[in-house]
Amino acid sequence: MKNLEKYRGVIPAFYACYDEAGEISPERVQALTEYHIKKGVKGVYVNGSSGECIYQSVEDRKVVLENVMKVAKGKLTVIAHVAANNTKDSVELAKHAESLGVDAIAAIPPIYFKLPEYSVAAYWNAISAGAPNTDFVIYNIPQLAGTELTQSLYAEMRKNPNVIGVKNSSMPVQDIQMFNAAGGEDHLVFNGPDEQFLGGRLMGAIGGIGGTYGAMPELFLKLNALIAAKELETAQHLQYAINEIIYKLCSGHGNMYGMIKEVLRINEDLDLGSVRLPLEPLNHDDLAIAQEAAKMINDAKMMYLK
Repeated sequence: MKNLEKYRGVIPAFYACYDEAGEISPERVQALTEYHIKKGVKGVYVNGSSGECIYQSVEDRKVVLENVMKVAKGKLTVIAHVAANNTKDSVELAKHAESLGVDAIAAIPPIYFKLPEYSVAAYWNAISAGAPNTDFVIYNIPQLAGTELTQSLYAEMRKNPNVIGVKNSSMPVQDIQMFNAAGGEDHLVFNGPDEQFLGGRLMGAIGGIGGTYGAMPELFLKLNALIAAKELETAQHLQYAINEIIYKLCSGHGNMYGMIKEVLRINEDLDLGSVRLPLEPLNHDDLAIAQEAAKMINDAKMMYLK
């Protein structure tokens, strides 16, 4: 049986960190990694959607992961998302991630062209072969990738001994049940949609990987603890409060990740820069929304972290 305990818990998706010129800032990557260690989360998920990977070069992504690992190794579980939109670059990123000693790699399916399942499986298996000593997590996010992880595709992928499970960001929480039932005890499912953390955990997710965790890690850690203690009514109220914060983060003109970075600047004095175009940076009116979201987070901490 595989040792999956290092993946159990709250794993924030790591944000892209830029300097004033919009280039990767190694110093800010390291500062964000230190922040996660101090907050007590289980690990980090690097170079995924929250890391703006679709808009970064292979070299950008290597620099990010190298600077995460300088700080995180031995202190956080590190899952590196290595998918690019071609096999060559994805394999290169997988080899690089393994050379740095990450705990696992992960990958979405290729986007744009609608590929048959056997091509998607071949793509994932080629990536895994590039990191033969590293766990592999399938990232299922059909609403963005355009390809769904079906039960038949998952069955094919479980023939690969490096595959340990699924980061499931599809919206039906029932999918977690289905992947859990198919994978059994040797495989895991991470909850993806942050607004469904409670539902996903109750349906059997071992933990969660989420794009808003980094803005309010204490609240997700508390929610996870309430679920473990079976204090489900309080957990429900906290999930509702978290969801209201997420709705606020999504209510501006600028991209949500730009809003989160502004909230981190306000609440944590952590400057991560802006977002990379074509993601929309914040405008003047968004700053007031970020102030509201920052206050909502602090108010929720006062209420639930007693």
